[in-house]
Order: sequence, then structure tokens, then C-alpha cells
Amino acid sequence: MKRLCIYCGSNPGKRPEYIETAQTLGQTLAQRGVGVVYGGAKVGTMGAIADAALAAGGEVIGVIPHGLVALEVAHTGLTELHRVETLHERKAKMLELCDGLICLPGGHGTLDEMFEAITWLQLGIHSKPIGLLNVAGFYDSLVGHLDHCAGEGFIRPEHRSMLLVDPTIDGLLQRFADFEPPDRPEWLARIDPG
Repeated sequence: MKRLCIYCGSNPGKRPEYIETAQTLGQTLAQRGVGVVYGGAKVGTMGAIADAALAAGGEVIGVIPHGLVALEVAHTGLTELHRVETLHERKAKMLELCDGLICLPGGHGTLDEMFEAITWLQLGIHSKPIGLLNVAGFYDSLVGHLDHCAGEGFIRPEHRSMLLVDPTIDGLLQRFADFEPPDRPEWLARIDPG
């Protein structure tokens, strides 16, 4: 993989493990020659992963809407910083620039990005692996809820298994290496793109 998109927060969270894991992930990816694509801020876990990857000599590409440049304090020391108009453009550009997506602990924005990306994978719009880095059990409740949704018939088993989950960086990266995208839905081929 040439680049991974990292969904993470503009806040650091309450546990030191959140920042520490973001830093370790940034360093690990840089050492493996994998670039980072992320939300473009210099604060929170976003800033932590960017700074760690840059310090290790890695490529870091940020994507941030004009309206959030001041609010999220855009990082000015990146390899590239793309300024876009909307949050939707941000998500589309981040997806375009990467080969897979990792979700660190975060809030509404992080979850919005992850759920849109997993929906796009389910619909066959892209075929890139998506994973939750389950730091300190942060995503245990969410994973349990998704299992509940599948058990209640709202998520098909083959779609539930698309979201990769691991508590360790190495474990999640191995799951990415082993990932095989789901078959493209037959109905998608019948949609007239024009």
C-alpha cells in the first residue's frame, strides 16, 4: 500500500494511549514507506499522527475544508495540504488519495467518515480495506452494536465482515494485507451512470 487514510480526532481524548497510538501509527507507517492521508489539522490525534510520521521522514497529506482551517488549526508543515470547499469533498478526496482506511478513536466526524466509507465499500463504489484500530477497547461497544445489527437482519453477514477490527497496529495491517474486497453488487452494474 502506498498510502493509508487515517480517520482521527481534533481532540486528544482522555487516555494517553490515544495520542501514543496515533504517534506510533504515524511512525510505523513512515518506517514502512506508507504515506498518511488525514484531515489536515495540527491538533488532537490528527496532529499527533502527522507530526510523528513527518518526524520519521514520511509523506503526510492533509485534506481540510476552508471553513475548518481556523477551527481545526490547519497543519502548515505537511507534504501537501489540500483545501476543499465541503466536508463531502474532504471525504471523497481522502478516499481518492489512499489505498485503505484506518479509524482511530474519535467522535462524530471520525464515525461519519468511517460509516460513509464502509457504506461505499458495501455498495461497490470502492474496494479498499477499512479497519478500526481498537485502542484500549474504545470500539468494543460499536463492534457489539454492529454485531447486534447483523443479528437483527439489518446488516448482512458478508457486509458485517468487511469492517476489519484489531487492537494492534501490526494486527490491523496484516488484516489489510489479507483483505479481499467483496464482490461488486450485481445491481450496481445496471445503474446508468449518465
